[in-house]
Amino acid sequence: MPTEEALSAHNVLLTGHEGATVNAYQAQPDGDGPFGGVLVIHHLPGWDSSTKEITRTFAAHGYNAICPNLYARQGLDTDPDDAAAAARADGGVPDAQFVGDAGAAIEALRKLPTSNGKVGVIGYCSGGRQSFLTAVSLPVDAAVDCYGAFVTGTVPDGFPLKVVPLVDRTPSLACPLLGLFGQDDQFPSPEHVDELEEALKAAGKTYEFHRYDGAGHAFFSTNRTAFRPEAALDGWARIFTWFGTNLAGA
Repeated sequence: MPTEEALSAHNVLLTGHEGATVNAYQAQPDGDGPFGGVLVIHHLPGWDSSTKEITRTFAAHGYNAICPNLYARQGLDTDPDDAAAAARADGGVPDAQFVGDAGAAIEALRKLPTSNGKVGVIGYCSGGRQSFLTAVSLPVDAAVDCYGAFVTGTVPDGFPLKVVPLVDRTPSLACPLLGLFGQDDQFPSPEHVDELEEALKAAGKTYEFHRYDGAGHAFFSTNRTAFRPEAALDGWARIFTWFGTNLAGA
């Protein structure tokens, strides 16, 4: 970790899926590097201040980090709550669109002059599923799934988002996967996590799962009643160990 945790952060523009303009929040540690990169995927509530704080946290720990606004098509300057509502009304972010936007963010990280060429991905809530989607679709060096729903399981009838399970794509996973889950969660439930673990074992993938008793969905969210400090503190320690192991070096 940089001694002074010095960093800079600003908004950038990316050319995303099908040439769309996507805004993103980028944070970088002070110094010449080389630094690993982290693609931060925001949760379902959107590209909000809490996710930007997470992005800065990675920079404070010595990573170039970027968080694209997955709801940019709902308006580059739209309030995150309004953009999230509009995105949900549209059925969410299509997987192909997400992968295009994520690829642009990964390319931006690798092009930074302080990059060591390695990039990891992390996501929370819907972003956990999208982190797994990134890891089976794009070249990344490590992935973290924080309670991502519908990687496995069955999407309930009437669910507002147009999502499909991804577990059948597990053989395409090309990087180590860390999974952090609450035992009291329903999406994903402990049974959903078991299903994913069995698929990873069957495909011979490198993974590490941790499950927290007394924690449900969104236990990392400090501004929500779901926040569980002990689980979050342990989870953060494991995230930094995971990325430290897999994203280090030139």
